[in-house]
Amino acid sequence: MDVLPLHAQLATALVLYLAALGVWGIALAAAGSGPTPSYRGSLVIAEVAIVLQGLLGVLAWLTSGPSDAIHVLYGLALAVTIPLVATIVREGSPRRTALSLGLAALFAAGLAIRGITTA
Repeated sequence: MDVLPLHAQLATALVLYLAALGVWGIALAAAGSGPTPSYRGSLVIAEVAIVLQGLLGVLAWLTSGPSDAIHVLYGLALAVTIPLVATIVREGSPRRTALSLGLAALFAAGLAIRGITTA
């Protein structure tokens, strides 16, 4: 079974989803609001998809051979970005938390784009 096409399609979906989450988080902050439960849940969905993407990457590596080391580095950085930022800003003001999470989601989208370009 060739998982590379699924790995590639999920990567594209993640870029779009993370970009939307980034805009949403910044919009929440601009409105003076903190992250809503819906927004936090959407971030969890993104993180689950990122982990699934990593597992597909491992399967692709086992079946098709290794990718560039930088591709793997982008994937690992992507996996830790949102949880790390969420941990750091946990005690901050709601507006700062929403802004930080929104910017982290945009950063994660950028990491995903770089991962795609190094595949």
